[in-house]
Amino acid sequence: MLDQLRQRLPDYKRTELPLALPEAAVLMPLIDDPEPRLILTVRSSTMPTHAGEVAFPGGKRDPGDRSLLMTALRESQEEVGLDPGYVEVLAQLSPLASRYGMKVTPFVGIVRPEAPLVAEPGEIETIFQVPLRFFLDEVPELSSPIDFFGRRFRIPSYYYEDKRIWGLTAFMILDLINHVYDANIAFEVTD
Repeated sequence: MLDQLRQRLPDYKRTELPLALPEAAVLMPLIDDPEPRLILTVRSSTMPTHAGEVAFPGGKRDPGDRSLLMTALRESQEEVGLDPGYVEVLAQLSPLASRYGMKVTPFVGIVRPEAPLVAEPGEIETIFQVPLRFFLDEVPELSSPIDFFGRRFRIPSYYYEDKRIWGLTAFMILDLINHVYDANIAFEVTD
């Protein structure tokens, strides 16, 4: 699975998001394993936004961040203790707008399996892993269409164990698997 990821991601064509919004970045970390797993978090219930939601490690760009990749790696280290030295960054995906008015750019990275992960208790309630194959085998539940920044979408939701993976996180996963594994799961509504 990771071989296909490495082969197909260089052909990924990013689309721009022509919105003047504050920037954020996340890391989509995959454990380097014959059955790769995505590392996800459950945000602390005390967080001002996304409280209790499933998310990739990441956050708002700081003025000192030289790039959005630096933001994604810094935030991953702060939130889950992931040292950037354990990460092989493969690609930057297309940015998406969050419901909180942020322009969020995802980066796909392969993480060495021995990388220690420790949740920052002020931000992260728990860290968990989901086999990438789960997203290829399961069809997401899609909401009724919503209008968002002039486009129409169906919000995807996956249910893994007792966790709901939805919204921006699910959009990012679908973007990845649609490109790399030809999942062909349409979430944008075109009339």
